Amino acid sequence: MSIEIGDKAPDFTLPTDGNGKIKLSELKGKNVVIYFYPKDDTSGCTAEACTFRDMLPKFKKMNAVIIGISRDSVAAHDKFKKKYELPFTLGSDSEGKVTEAYGVWVQKSMYGRKYMGIERATFLIDGKGKIAQIWHKVKVPGHGDEVLKAVGEL
Repeated sequence: MSIEIGDKAPDFTLPTDGNGKIKLSELKGKNVVIYFYPKDDTSGCTAEACTFRDMLPKFKKMNAVIIGISRDSVAAHDKFKKKYELPFTLGSDSEGKVTEAYGVWVQKSMYGRKYMGIERATFLIDGKGKIAQIWHKVKVPGHGDEVLKAVGEL
């Protein structure tokens, strides 16, 4: 499935860190940054999470909420969040329905071995629930600034 800018963002409800729950449609009226990442507590994912952590005050000033989503368990999210003092929600897509709905569950290749995994991607959803911007195959350095700039343009 492919999602394009201007499409209505696929709604979802996911369990989160701290035994919580997040439902995208309940965030209407806010700008929502959803970033999909492969694995808790790995170098690239930690760098990306810490960037969003450090920039969160700027996002909050722009009425933006940040949600990180991977297929890790809620328990893994709890550990990751505590270790790096992450002040935003981490959703656990253990069944993979959300990663598939957003088209980020893809075939990857490492050292010639092919496998399925999460493509590092970010989606910016405006206050009306529409996709305002999409970043596929995200490179972590500078990404937070790009996303912040896009939120400021909404």
